[in-house]
Amino acid sequence: MPSEDVPAQHVPTPSASAPPAAEPQAASAPPAPPAHEPPSSDDAAGARASLAALRTEVGKAVVGQDAIVTGLVIALLCRGHVLLEGVPGVAKTLLVRTLSHTVGLDFKRVQFTPDLMPGDVTGSLVYDARTAAFSFREGPVFTNLLLADEINRTPPKTQSSLLEAMEERQVTVDGEARKLPEPFMVIATQNPVEYEGTYPLPEAQLDRFLMKLPVPLPARDAEVDVVLRHAAGFSPRDLDAAGVRTVAAVADLDAGRDAVARVSVSREVAQYVVDLCRATREAPSVSLGVSPRGATALLSTARAWAWMRGGTFVTPDDVKALAEWTLGHRIQMRAEAELEGVTSAAVLQSVLASVPVPR
Repeated sequence: MPSEDVPAQHVPTPSASAPPAAEPQAASAPPAPPAHEPPSSDDAAGARASLAALRTEVGKAVVGQDAIVTGLVIALLCRGHVLLEGVPGVAKTLLVRTLSHTVGLDFKRVQFTPDLMPGDVTGSLVYDARTAAFSFREGPVFTNLLLADEINRTPPKTQSSLLEAMEERQVTVDGEARKLPEPFMVIATQNPVEYEGTYPLPEAQLDRFLMKLPVPLPARDAEVDVVLRHAAGFSPRDLDAAGVRTVAAVADLDAGRDAVARVSVSREVAQYVVDLCRATREAPSVSLGVSPRGATALLSTARAWAWMRGGTFVTPDDVKALAEWTLGHRIQMRAEAELEGVTSAAVLQSVLASVPVPR
């Protein structure tokens, strides 16, 4: 992935698109501010610096995954959920646990298995013989950052137990809705090469994830660094010993979200986002294109990225930079196209090359 020359507190460009270069002709007025007092520019700059520092801290435990950390921070800013896809052994679980440590968030992990029940995730009513009454026992979903490990290894009944939590930020048990903590984020993992005994996520559930981030194998030098760290005594179970510190807080996320809400969006850029999504629906090799929810998700992630790189408005290059991560998992290919080796990534590249870019 090419990087972008930005100040030290900024992060590298998260996708393979060219770095932002041109600005749109005119930006419309920013969205209306929230009811509470907006953060000062110093608060926003401090939040940006703190969130950018996450890469350094996570890098003390996980080597060579800076771009994925950037994607996770964007999801936190957008209040979205992430699907991590990678082969076993690329430190997906360690990456999420380290991220929660650096932001000071409560973290819980659920290993999804074929016999896992919905109540094992959401919680359930438990009978107390001493009081002769039922009481609610919270499940692991009541946390800030939930790692749904190998989510495609559990049946659809249990997979769907997360849908209400992801969309409504609440869990309903016995007719009573119980609010989840704030912030709340689901990071699910799945293995892209092992399909025996798995239950692929349906399109409706995939659409609930803001982004799908492919976690690659590390480069040779990074892998050598991993081996040498372990030889020197590094333990992934002891992040404090590795020197990983908490460098950001929920207040930084709040300040960052408020600042992102003030990144302006021109009508031309909004039209460009819609045209990209509509073009996926018209591609001949696609059976299901990107929905309007995908269009709003792309604009949301592009907006967050624009703020992280120091911009005050969204450019077409911001949209391009986040297109594959945000839209790729929302495209369903026709069976004959899959047999011919056509992928959603190839469709997106074709769409990005054919849809006119606003000037």
